[in-house]
Amino acid sequence: MIKPFRFQDNAFFILDQRRLPTQEHWLTCRSAFDVSQAIQTLAVRGAPAIGIAAAFGLALAAQSGALLEDAAKTLISARPTAVNLAWAVRRVMAAIDGLPPEKVFERAKKEAEDIWEEEIQANAALSTLGADLFDEDRTYSILTHCNTGTLATGGMGTALGVIRELAERGRVAMVYVDETRPLLQGARLTAYELKKDDIPATLITDNMAGWLMHQRKIDAVITGADRIAVNLDTANKIGTYSLAVLAKAHKVPFYIAAPMSTFDPDCPTGKHIPIEERHAAEVKSYGGTVVAADIPAYNPSFDVTPHRLITAVITEKKVFRKP
Repeated sequence: MIKPFRFQDNAFFILDQRRLPTQEHWLTCRSAFDVSQAIQTLAVRGAPAIGIAAAFGLALAAQSGALLEDAAKTLISARPTAVNLAWAVRRVMAAIDGLPPEKVFERAKKEAEDIWEEEIQANAALSTLGADLFDEDRTYSILTHCNTGTLATGGMGTALGVIRELAERGRVAMVYVDETRPLLQGARLTAYELKKDDIPATLITDNMAGWLMHQRKIDAVITGADRIAVNLDTANKIGTYSLAVLAKAHKVPFYIAAPMSTFDPDCPTGKHIPIEERHAAEVKSYGGTVVAADIPAYNPSFDVTPHRLITAVITEKKVFRKP
Protein backbone atom coordinates (compact mmCIF):
# COMPACT_ATOMS: atom_id res chain seq x y z
CA MET A 1 0.00 0.00 0.00
CA ILE A 2 1.18 3.53 -0.77
CA LYS A 3 2.57 5.42 2.24
CA PRO A 4 1.77 9.13 1.88
CA PHE A 5 3.98 10.25 4.81
CA ARG A 6 7.12 9.44 6.73
CA PHE A 7 8.95 11.03 9.66
CA GLN A 8 12.70 10.67 9.24
CA ASP A 9 15.87 12.55 10.20
CA ASN A 10 13.89 15.11 12.22
CA ALA A 11 11.75 16.03 9.21
CA PHE A 12 8.27 15.15 8.00
CA PHE A 13 8.05 13.99 4.38
CA ILE A 14 4.84 14.23 2.34
CA LEU A 15 4.22 12.50 -1.00
CA ASP A 16 3.34 15.61 -3.00
CA GLN A 17 -0.15 15.03 -4.40
CA ARG A 18 0.15 18.04 -6.72
CA ARG A 19 2.66 16.16 -8.87
CA LEU A 20 0.87 12.84 -9.08
CA PRO A 21 0.41 10.73 -11.11
CA THR A 22 3.32 11.72 -13.35
CA GLN A 23 5.90 12.24 -10.60
CA GLU A 24 6.32 10.72 -7.12
CA HIS A 25 8.03 13.59 -5.33
CA TRP A 26 8.59 13.82 -1.57
CA LEU A 27 8.11 17.25 -0.01
CA THR A 28 10.31 17.97 3.03
CA CYS A 29 8.70 19.80 5.97
CA ARG A 30 10.84 21.02 8.86
CA SER A 31 8.35 23.32 10.61
CA ALA A 32 4.66 23.71 11.37
CA PHE A 33 4.60 26.51 8.79
CA ASP A 34 5.95 24.13 6.11
CA VAL A 35 3.17 21.65 6.93
CA SER A 36 0.50 24.37 6.91
CA GLN A 37 1.70 25.45 3.47
CA ALA A 38 1.58 21.86 2.24
CA ILE A 39 -2.02 21.61 3.48
CA GLN A 40 -3.04 24.98 2.06
CA THR A 41 -1.56 24.29 -1.37
CA LEU A 42 -2.99 20.74 -1.51
CA ALA A 43 0.35 18.93 -1.48
CA VAL A 44 -1.53 16.89 1.11
CA ARG A 45 -5.33 16.73 1.10
CA GLY A 46 -8.17 14.58 2.35
CA ALA A 47 -9.67 15.26 5.78
CA PRO A 48 -7.99 12.41 7.72
CA ALA A 49 -4.65 12.94 5.97
CA ILE A 50 -4.45 16.63 6.76
CA GLY A 51 -5.27 15.82 10.38
CA ILE A 52 -2.33 13.41 10.50
CA ALA A 53 -0.05 15.93 8.77
CA ALA A 54 -1.09 18.71 11.17
CA ALA A 55 -0.33 16.49 14.16
CA PHE A 56 3.20 15.89 12.85
CA GLY A 57 3.47 19.62 12.10
CA LEU A 58 2.89 20.35 15.77
CA ALA A 59 5.57 17.79 16.65
CA LEU A 60 7.97 19.67 14.36
CA ALA A 61 7.11 22.88 16.21
CA ALA A 62 7.85 21.20 19.54
CA GLN A 63 11.14 19.89 18.18
CA SER A 64 12.30 23.36 17.10
CA GLY A 65 11.17 25.12 20.26
CA ALA A 66 8.58 27.24 18.44
CA LEU A 67 5.61 28.70 20.31
CA LEU A 68 3.13 25.85 20.23
CA GLU A 69 -0.01 27.97 20.52
CA ASP A 70 1.06 29.99 17.48
CA ALA A 71 1.93 26.82 15.57
CA ALA A 72 -1.46 25.33 16.43
CA LYS A 73 -3.29 28.42 15.17
CA THR A 74 -1.27 28.41 11.94
CA LEU A 75 -2.10 24.76 11.28
CA ILE A 76 -5.80 25.04 12.14
CA SER A 77 -6.23 28.05 9.84
CA ALA A 78 -4.69 26.25 6.84
CA ARG A 79 -8.08 24.90 5.66
CA PRO A 80 -11.40 25.67 7.39
CA THR A 81 -13.83 22.95 6.29
CA ALA A 82 -12.19 19.64 7.28
CA VAL A 83 -12.87 19.13 10.99
CA ASN A 84 -10.12 16.49 11.37
CA LEU A 85 -7.50 19.22 11.11
CA ALA A 86 -8.50 21.11 14.25
CA TRP A 87 -9.39 17.84 16.02
CA ALA A 88 -5.88 16.41 15.54
CA VAL A 89 -4.10 19.63 16.56
CA ARG A 90 -6.19 19.96 19.71
CA ARG A 91 -5.58 16.32 20.58
CA VAL A 92 -1.80 16.77 20.38
CA MET A 93 -1.99 19.99 22.38
CA ALA A 94 -3.97 18.18 25.10
CA ALA A 95 -1.44 15.33 25.16
CA ILE A 96 1.52 17.67 25.80
CA ASP A 97 -0.24 20.01 28.18
CA GLY A 98 1.76 20.46 31.39
CA LEU A 99 4.76 18.39 30.30
CA PRO A 100 8.32 19.62 30.96
CA PRO A 101 9.95 21.09 27.81
CA GLU A 102 12.37 18.19 27.35
CA LYS A 103 9.49 15.71 27.01
CA VAL A 104 7.19 17.70 24.73
CA PHE A 105 8.63 16.68 21.34
CA GLU A 106 8.64 12.93 21.94
CA ARG A 107 5.14 13.03 23.39
CA ALA A 108 3.83 15.13 20.49
CA LYS A 109 5.43 12.81 17.95
CA LYS A 110 4.00 9.76 19.73
CA GLU A 111 0.50 11.30 19.67
CA ALA A 112 0.83 12.03 15.94
CA GLU A 113 1.91 8.42 15.33
CA ASP A 114 -1.05 7.19 17.38
CA ILE A 115 -3.45 9.33 15.35
CA TRP A 116 -2.05 7.83 12.14
CA GLU A 117 -2.25 4.26 13.47
CA GLU A 118 -5.81 4.79 14.69
CA GLU A 119 -6.72 6.11 11.24
CA ILE A 120 -5.33 2.93 9.66
CA GLN A 121 -7.41 0.81 12.04
CA ALA A 122 -10.53 2.95 11.54
CA ASN A 123 -10.21 2.64 7.75
CA ALA A 124 -10.00 -1.14 8.00
CA ALA A 125 -13.02 -1.37 10.31
CA LEU A 126 -15.28 0.94 8.30
CA SER A 127 -14.25 -0.75 5.06
CA THR A 128 -15.45 -4.08 6.46
CA LEU A 129 -18.72 -2.60 7.73
CA GLY A 130 -19.26 -0.88 4.38
CA ALA A 131 -18.58 -3.97 2.31
CA ASP A 132 -21.00 -5.95 4.48
CA LEU A 133 -23.84 -3.74 3.18
CA PHE A 134 -23.50 -5.31 -0.28
CA ASP A 135 -24.97 -8.69 -1.24
CA GLU A 136 -22.54 -11.57 -1.50
CA ASP A 137 -24.02 -13.18 -4.61
CA ARG A 138 -23.31 -10.48 -7.22
CA THR A 139 -20.81 -7.89 -8.39
CA TYR A 140 -21.30 -4.12 -8.39
CA SER A 141 -20.43 -1.11 -10.50
CA ILE A 142 -19.65 1.73 -8.11
CA LEU A 143 -19.23 5.45 -8.71
CA THR A 144 -16.90 7.47 -6.49
CA HIS A 145 -15.91 11.12 -6.35
CA CYS A 146 -12.64 12.90 -5.55
CA ASN A 147 -9.97 10.84 -3.73
CA THR A 148 -10.66 8.90 -0.54
CA GLY A 149 -7.87 6.36 -0.60
CA THR A 150 -4.49 5.98 1.06
CA LEU A 151 -3.37 9.40 -0.12
CA ALA A 152 -6.34 11.03 1.61
CA THR A 153 -6.35 9.01 4.83
CA GLY A 154 -3.03 7.34 5.53
CA GLY A 155 -4.84 3.98 5.68
CA MET A 156 -6.65 1.84 3.10
CA GLY A 157 -9.15 4.64 2.61
CA THR A 158 -12.75 5.52 3.45
CA ALA A 159 -14.98 5.26 0.36
CA LEU A 160 -12.04 3.77 -1.54
CA GLY A 161 -11.39 1.48 1.42
CA VAL A 162 -14.90 0.04 1.09
CA ILE A 163 -14.27 -0.42 -2.63
CA ARG A 164 -10.92 -2.13 -1.92
CA GLU A 165 -12.60 -4.50 0.54
CA LEU A 166 -15.32 -5.31 -2.00
CA ALA A 167 -12.63 -5.96 -4.62
CA GLU A 168 -10.87 -8.34 -2.20
CA ARG A 169 -14.16 -10.22 -1.92
CA GLY A 170 -14.48 -10.40 -5.71
CA ARG A 171 -17.55 -8.18 -5.80
CA VAL A 172 -16.39 -5.23 -7.94
CA ALA A 173 -17.31 -5.29 -11.61
CA MET A 174 -16.22 -1.69 -12.30
CA VAL A 175 -15.33 1.50 -10.44
CA TYR A 176 -16.38 4.67 -12.25
CA VAL A 177 -14.11 7.53 -11.23
CA ASP A 178 -15.33 11.12 -11.48
CA GLU A 179 -12.44 13.26 -12.70
CA THR A 180 -13.44 15.81 -9.99
CA ARG A 181 -13.07 19.31 -11.34
CA PRO A 182 -11.39 21.69 -10.97
CA LEU A 183 -8.25 19.96 -9.61
CA LEU A 184 -8.89 16.45 -10.96
CA GLN A 185 -8.28 14.51 -7.74
CA GLY A 186 -10.26 11.63 -9.22
CA ALA A 187 -8.38 11.56 -12.51
CA ARG A 188 -4.96 12.09 -10.92
CA LEU A 189 -5.18 10.34 -7.55
CA THR A 190 -8.04 7.84 -7.37
CA ALA A 191 -7.26 6.47 -10.82
CA TYR A 192 -3.58 6.23 -9.76
CA GLU A 193 -4.46 4.22 -6.65
CA LEU A 194 -6.92 1.90 -8.40
CA LYS A 195 -4.43 1.19 -11.17
CA LYS A 196 -1.74 0.31 -8.61
CA ASP A 197 -4.20 -2.09 -6.95
CA ASP A 198 -5.30 -3.60 -10.29
CA ILE A 199 -8.97 -2.84 -9.59
CA PRO A 200 -11.06 -2.37 -12.77
CA ALA A 201 -11.74 1.34 -13.20
CA THR A 202 -13.09 3.74 -15.81
CA LEU A 203 -12.59 7.51 -15.72
CA ILE A 204 -15.54 9.79 -16.50
CA THR A 205 -16.07 13.54 -16.46
CA ASP A 206 -18.24 14.80 -13.61
CA ASN A 207 -21.14 15.67 -15.90
CA MET A 208 -21.45 12.08 -17.20
CA ALA A 209 -22.65 10.60 -13.91
CA GLY A 210 -26.38 11.20 -14.44
CA TRP A 211 -26.34 9.58 -17.87
CA LEU A 212 -24.55 6.49 -16.52
CA MET A 213 -27.21 6.19 -13.81
CA HIS A 214 -29.93 6.52 -16.45
CA GLN A 215 -28.26 3.69 -18.37
CA ARG A 216 -28.30 1.57 -15.19
CA LYS A 217 -24.52 1.33 -15.17
CA ILE A 218 -24.19 2.50 -11.54
CA ASP A 219 -25.28 0.23 -8.66
CA ALA A 220 -24.10 2.48 -5.82
CA VAL A 221 -22.32 5.75 -5.11
CA ILE A 222 -19.74 5.89 -2.30
CA THR A 223 -17.95 9.12 -1.34
CA GLY A 224 -15.99 10.39 1.64
CA ALA A 225 -16.59 13.41 3.87
CA ASP A 226 -14.69 16.37 5.27
CA ARG A 227 -17.17 17.25 8.02
CA ILE A 228 -20.38 15.60 9.23
CA ALA A 229 -22.94 17.53 11.25
CA VAL A 230 -24.90 16.03 14.14
CA ASN A 231 -27.94 15.54 11.89
CA LEU A 232 -25.75 13.71 9.30
CA ASP A 233 -25.64 16.59 6.80
CA THR A 234 -22.26 16.09 5.15
CA ALA A 235 -19.66 18.41 3.62
CA ASN A 236 -17.51 16.87 0.92
CA LYS A 237 -15.71 17.81 -2.28
CA ILE A 238 -17.76 20.06 -4.56
CA GLY A 239 -19.93 17.92 -6.83
CA THR A 240 -20.99 15.47 -4.12
CA TYR A 241 -24.38 17.15 -3.64
CA SER A 242 -25.09 16.84 -7.38
CA LEU A 243 -24.31 13.11 -7.25
CA ALA A 244 -26.63 12.67 -4.27
CA VAL A 245 -29.51 14.39 -6.12
CA LEU A 246 -28.89 12.26 -9.21
CA ALA A 247 -28.68 9.08 -7.13
CA LYS A 248 -31.99 9.88 -5.43
CA ALA A 249 -33.67 10.51 -8.79
CA HIS A 250 -32.41 7.20 -10.18
CA LYS A 251 -32.99 5.16 -6.98
CA VAL A 252 -29.28 4.44 -6.60
CA PRO A 253 -27.98 3.98 -3.01
CA PHE A 254 -25.75 6.87 -1.91
CA TYR A 255 -23.24 6.14 0.87
CA ILE A 256 -20.85 8.33 2.84
CA ALA A 257 -17.79 6.62 4.36
CA ALA A 258 -15.81 8.50 7.02
CA PRO A 259 -14.18 7.93 10.42
CA MET A 260 -15.84 9.18 13.61
CA SER A 261 -13.20 11.93 13.79
CA THR A 262 -15.00 13.59 10.84
CA PHE A 263 -18.12 14.19 12.95
CA ASP A 264 -18.37 17.69 14.42
CA PRO A 265 -20.37 17.56 17.69
CA ASP A 266 -20.50 21.38 17.72
CA CYS A 267 -22.18 21.53 14.30
CA PRO A 268 -25.93 20.80 14.50
CA THR A 269 -26.68 20.94 10.73
CA GLY A 270 -24.98 21.49 7.40
CA LYS A 271 -25.91 25.17 7.51
CA HIS A 272 -23.26 25.64 10.19
CA ILE A 273 -20.39 24.12 8.16
CA PRO A 274 -17.92 26.73 6.83
CA ILE A 275 -17.29 26.30 3.09
CA GLU A 276 -13.82 27.11 1.84
CA GLU A 277 -13.68 29.15 -1.36
CA ARG A 278 -10.45 28.86 -3.30
CA HIS A 279 -8.80 31.03 -5.94
CA ALA A 280 -10.54 31.50 -9.29
CA ALA A 281 -7.35 30.48 -11.09
CA GLU A 282 -8.04 26.83 -10.19
CA VAL A 283 -11.15 26.96 -12.38
CA LYS A 284 -9.75 29.16 -15.15
CA SER A 285 -6.44 27.36 -15.68
CA TYR A 286 -4.78 23.99 -15.32
CA GLY A 287 -1.08 23.21 -15.04
CA GLY A 288 -0.30 26.88 -15.49
CA THR A 289 -2.19 27.11 -18.80
CA VAL A 290 -5.22 29.42 -18.97
CA VAL A 291 -8.23 27.53 -20.36
CA ALA A 292 -11.05 30.04 -19.83
CA ALA A 293 -12.14 33.48 -20.96
CA ASP A 294 -11.22 36.42 -18.76
CA ILE A 295 -14.34 36.50 -16.57
CA PRO A 296 -14.86 35.95 -12.81
CA ALA A 297 -15.05 32.36 -11.55
CA TYR A 298 -16.78 30.92 -8.48
CA ASN A 299 -14.76 28.18 -6.77
CA PRO A 300 -16.20 26.68 -3.57
CA SER A 301 -14.09 23.66 -2.64
CA PHE A 302 -16.94 21.81 -0.91
CA ASP A 303 -20.70 21.45 -0.92
CA VAL A 304 -23.12 20.08 1.67
CA THR A 305 -25.33 17.05 1.08
CA PRO A 306 -28.44 17.00 3.32
CA HIS A 307 -28.99 13.81 5.28
CA ARG A 308 -32.31 13.10 3.48
CA LEU A 309 -30.29 12.26 0.33
CA ILE A 310 -27.87 9.92 2.14
CA THR A 311 -28.69 6.20 2.33
CA ALA A 312 -26.20 5.60 5.16
CA VAL A 313 -23.06 6.99 6.76
CA ILE A 314 -20.44 4.27 7.26
CA THR A 315 -18.00 4.69 10.17
CA GLU A 316 -15.60 2.38 12.00
CA LYS A 317 -18.07 2.07 14.90
CA LYS A 318 -21.43 1.60 13.18
CA VAL A 319 -23.52 2.41 10.13
CA PHE A 320 -25.80 5.43 10.67
CA ARG A 321 -29.04 5.42 8.72
CA LYS A 322 -30.86 8.20 10.57
CA PRO A 323 -29.74 11.46 12.21
